[in-house]
Amino acid sequence: MNSALPGHLRLRTTAFYGVSLPVLLVSAVTAVAIGSTPLDWHTILHVCMAKALPAAWAEIPAASPADQVIVWLIRIPRVIVAMLVGAGLATAGAILQGLFRNPLAEPSLTGVGPGAALGAVLAFITGWSLRSPSVLPLLAMTGAVMALALVYAMATRGGVTPMSTLLLAGIAIGSLLTAVSSLLLSLNIVNWQIAQEIVFWMMGGLESRTWTHVWLSAPFIALGLAVSLLKARELDLFLQGEETAASLGVNVEAAKRLLILTAAILTGASVAVAGMIGFVGLIVPHAVRLVLGPAHRVVLPASAVGGAVFLVLCDLLARTVHPPTEIRLGVVTALCGGPFFLALLLRRYREISL
Repeated sequence: MNSALPGHLRLRTTAFYGVSLPVLLVSAVTAVAIGSTPLDWHTILHVCMAKALPAAWAEIPAASPADQVIVWLIRIPRVIVAMLVGAGLATAGAILQGLFRNPLAEPSLTGVGPGAALGAVLAFITGWSLRSPSVLPLLAMTGAVMALALVYAMATRGGVTPMSTLLLAGIAIGSLLTAVSSLLLSLNIVNWQIAQEIVFWMMGGLESRTWTHVWLSAPFIALGLAVSLLKARELDLFLQGEETAASLGVNVEAAKRLLILTAAILTGASVAVAGMIGFVGLIVPHAVRLVLGPAHRVVLPASAVGGAVFLVLCDLLARTVHPPTEIRLGVVTALCGGPFFLALLLRRYREISL
């Protein structure tokens, strides 16, 4: 894929993956090893080999049952969910930044995040979240899809969806859904357990994530990544404007629908298993564009890898910076993303002033 890229960009892309992929591997192993029960990498390797390979294939040293539970059922699913969520949110941000032609665009602009949050709040207050681990993420994804459908219906007139109208509708519907979630929280504040669960979920976090959450989110995020890569050319053309894209053979409205739906699927699947986590979809794709340029066939996969690295590291920080208390993951990403966002605003202000 990189053979058609300019030499300097090909070199930068190679360097990016040469750094980010080893960092992802090391951070994932470190996240599995570090915790209330420290583990060495030999134990992690033995457990993974025992689960991945038939016993007859190799002599695999046995790990204790406790180590197997910690590694395979607690920490590895959490790390994989962090990778999936980081990749999904960063890719969704890259899609929307290209579609809106604005580096400040991020996944919650289309109302999908607040819709997922409302679905999760309903799962908590009705008690349905206690019935099965899959109920909460499924209701969150349902809320995300319904919010997107409402936003798109409001923004579309005569088969045409202006991006500015879509943006305004997304902000308005998102604010309304957030207000409804807050109302439901305030009405149930007397039940402290439910209120605490809602507040913690809306602050984002990956504690108690299992293989169920991996299998619930992985197909949707994989589908979103695949579709976004197939539509990389259309995103490049959208950077030149909708009229230019149409003149070059792009079915503008159909492409916009598919790209927005793809971003919504990525966002909804991510929020459904991790709660509300901000700034990943804002800072990662923008940082990738600064390093690798605007070509989406490069930006999209690089954003996915960068998002996975960023969220695994943030989750590791959330678990270890103040033990035994775990800081909410959304707080950590906001503390990392807030200064970057302010720097981005100041940079854009200087560009406009010049």
